[in-house]
Amino acid sequence: MRARVTGAGWKLTDTGVDARFRGLDAVSRSTAWVAGSEGTVLLTRDGGRRWRDVSPPGAGKLEFRDVEAFGSRGAVVLAIGPGEDSRVFRTEDAGATWTETFRNDHPDAFYNCLTFFDRRHGLAVSDPVDGRFRILSTRDGGRSWKVLPDRGMPPASKGEANFAASGQCLVSAGRDQVWMAAGGADTSRVYHSTDRGRNWTVTDTPVPAGAPERGVFALAFQGPRHGLAVGGDFRPEKDSPRASATTRDGGRTWEPSGRPVPEYRSGVSWLPYSRHAALAVGPTGTDLTVNGGRSWQTVDRGSFDTVDCTPDLGCWAAGEKGRVARLGG
Repeated sequence: MRARVTGAGWKLTDTGVDARFRGLDAVSRSTAWVAGSEGTVLLTRDGGRRWRDVSPPGAGKLEFRDVEAFGSRGAVVLAIGPGEDSRVFRTEDAGATWTETFRNDHPDAFYNCLTFFDRRHGLAVSDPVDGRFRILSTRDGGRSWKVLPDRGMPPASKGEANFAASGQCLVSAGRDQVWMAAGGADTSRVYHSTDRGRNWTVTDTPVPAGAPERGVFALAFQGPRHGLAVGGDFRPEKDSPRASATTRDGGRTWEPSGRPVPEYRSGVSWLPYSRHAALAVGPTGTDLTVNGGRSWQTVDRGSFDTVDCTPDLGCWAAGEKGRVARLGG
């Protein structure tokens, strides 16, 4: 299946597996990592012509929902779930060996997303514990992790949580800036930290919430100011009106898209070297904006959960039934 997107289209690759890939980190046009259900991690170095199964041994019962890569050899993957199901694994040799570097020991914690500022400094986020989102921090590339104090985190609203749908509920830009998407409460919100997760502010967004299945699912920022938010209601039978929004001030305020994404979308990414073009993906299709998120147009009907673009003009998408695609031929 192909769709015209800036002169090209999604080209499906043969992964050889049926896992659902919600974790994706595109390193380049040739190299990408995906992480998904049944403890599956795959790596390609030739543009998707061949995929290597580099899954951590014994991880078959885990649900990987995020992967952050440091080139073609190093990566950190996050398994989600309550209690000890939330874990972090790290490899330095392209998945030949893995080390489990974190296993959650709090029964109320449920980690959802990872992000890295650079090769050493990164964060993971859990749903609220004792009324506040819990932030996990690393300073050594994921070799060790520490729960940050929560005194700088605003109280969570009743029912508020992250969505582990695409690995994009926690995103960073530059050395210190990080944003977190939330929903499930009466109002969808975006949290923002300028000091690597120690202190946060929070802002309402126009994306509808009001139910555990609704809110902001994914964020993408182009530097410290220009950001996109997408989401909606992930239940297939439910409509998702006003499911996208934009910010031009680093998340202090959010404006609804004049022509929003037409249905629930779980992933979003800016196109390389463009201040105005981005892709959003979900189970019912891919949408394109060429005006910074003010309006969106559906350009493909294939199912994807997450999307990521690279500086060398590569874009990748991943989703259910082992689907991974690269933009262009």
